[in-house]
Amino acid sequence: MGETVGRFAVECTGEGALYTLSQEKPGDWWEVEALYDHCFAPGRTLLSSYRLRDDVPPVPELCRVARDETGIIGGAIRYWPVRIGRWQALLLGPVAVHPTAQGEGLGAALIRDTVERARALEWSRVLLVGDEPYYRRFGFVKLDEVVMPPPTNPERVLGLELVPGAWDGVAGEVTRSA
Repeated sequence: MGETVGRFAVECTGEGALYTLSQEKPGDWWEVEALYDHCFAPGRTLLSSYRLRDDVPPVPELCRVARDETGIIGGAIRYWPVRIGRWQALLLGPVAVHPTAQGEGLGAALIRDTVERARALEWSRVLLVGDEPYYRRFGFVKLDEVVMPPPTNPERVLGLELVPGAWDGVAGEVTRSA
């Protein structure tokens, strides 16, 4: 069973929602995809980060869902292996929270949970494309020497060290993991 991440009574939906985090199961795939479609703009799969995911399975231990007490998925996160030259990294994303639960800490709970799991699995670094002001609170910083496929805005390429110095000397283009 999953872990309860909190009763967000007033903070979340105002309805006493209780979310439990658990590993995404194969049968969750389409429900998670529907959540992503609902939360992101049409054409999300045309983004360059999706080319890094083509024909590469996600890291299953880090693909997590947050379900409410009725079993409905309110949030989801996935990670994918990528390479930057000879270095391995995790590509975080997508992470999404249903609009009815946004702004109440569920996305942060998903990120914190999976970052700790990635550390326990002995991954060294996490990469993402996102808004630095939001992700800074988790320890992500701009990566000047790491290049995502175009047309990615280089200001949005962020990294997190899971072990000290993990990004030192890492530079180059991000490519799909073989």
